[in-house]
Amino acid sequence: MTADSSREARVYRGRKASIGADREASARLLEVVANGAADRAIRVWAPHRQVAFGRRDANAAGYEAAREAAADRGFPPVERSVGGRAVAYDGTTTLAFARAEPVADFRRGTDDRYDRLAATLETALSRHGLPLEPGEPADAFCPGSHSFSLQSSEGARKVVGIAQRVRANAALVSGLVIVDNAPTLAGVLEPVYAALGVDFDPAGVGALTQATAVSVEAIRQSLEDALVGEAVPTIESLEP
Repeated sequence: MTADSSREARVYRGRKASIGADREASARLLEVVANGAADRAIRVWAPHRQVAFGRRDANAAGYEAAREAAADRGFPPVERSVGGRAVAYDGTTTLAFARAEPVADFRRGTDDRYDRLAATLETALSRHGLPLEPGEPADAFCPGSHSFSLQSSEGARKVVGIAQRVRANAALVSGLVIVDNAPTLAGVLEPVYAALGVDFDPAGVGALTQATAVSVEAIRQSLEDALVGEAVPTIESLEP
């Protein structure tokens, strides 16, 4: 038995019927590990169609105009509790992932959690022949130092973004993977970022299917398996 195989991973599949209920389900991942119900809590799913704005967006002068731009294009605007800039989900081919784990000291371990999650993602996606490269193009959506891109003849295209939320006794490392439908996401993000007054290049939005033929479910399962690792999974359904 490996060191990890004695640990339990609570795995949540599916999504709730509404955006609000689904976001509450994700928030509970932190509670699960903080209360000691499992050693880690994991979720990989396709969130409802939406544009999720960060705290920095909410403080921008053009925030209301940006929300209107998203809504006008059929993407309900929501505000998430972490920093960063706006991200879009198309409801079917944009995957979100999250892994919660306990922390002994919330002031330490941030870089280590990022590094472990990045290595996990690389392992999962390399199984599909996807040559991810760390970093992102200039003027990318939700710019950050923990991103992955695919190279094309037109340059780098961002396909993965990672974020982290830490509380006193638990941390949640999460992010998104764009499997398909990059033009639709770029089309809604362009007017959103314009309203926010943030530089954005729609050509920098990529998708895994631009590099190879993959299905959403195959990527979802690979990500879930990699996040679980050798822990013992307990599956719970979030379907309504």
